[in-house]
Amino acid sequence: MQVKQAIDEISALRLQMARSTEFRGLGPAALAATGGLAAAAAALQRLWLPDASSHVGAYVGLWSATALASAALIAAEAVRRSRKAHQGLADDMLVAAAEQFLPAAFAGALLTSVLTVSAPETLWMLPGLWQVILSLGAFAACRNLPPRLRVVAGWYLATGLACLAFARGEHALSPLAMGLPFALGEGLAATLLWISYRADDVEA
Repeated sequence: MQVKQAIDEISALRLQMARSTEFRGLGPAALAATGGLAAAAAALQRLWLPDASSHVGAYVGLWSATALASAALIAAEAVRRSRKAHQGLADDMLVAAAEQFLPAAFAGALLTSVLTVSAPETLWMLPGLWQVILSLGAFAACRNLPPRLRVVAGWYLATGLACLAFARGEHALSPLAMGLPFALGEGLAATLLWISYRADDVEA
């Protein structure tokens, strides 16, 4: 029992250390690539779903697939970079990072499901709601990320609210409502992350 207690205490200490250490697993290249995925999805929507309001299921499927592909790309890069940057603490750093962002991701998925089933007349709000939820997850994750990335979280909050205010009626579910904010937002995140890493390396 004493050995088990000691192991539990060590695990808790490692996780606490991970929560208070800057996470360097995010890769600028992966973030830039997700911006490219968003731009490609917007172009595909324009060609494939010119009237997305009449095919909301296909719209949700397209952007959900884009989000999953982006998440997989970022996660794969995070695992690779964490092994190099954090070494023995890598697994704990990844767990700590996931704890901060995953609640927002699950909330977004559940909200989408509920609105699709119970309130389909409100689905025009999805682009704005997705971006607001992403901003909340980003703000939570910023505790262990370079401070500059708070600008990106603020960007998604602003674009999400703008979509809720203006992307309605004939502009509802426009490709630009998702493609433009995410292409620019991920590009901005990649740039700010690269600047932060470069500044840290120069100081080191």
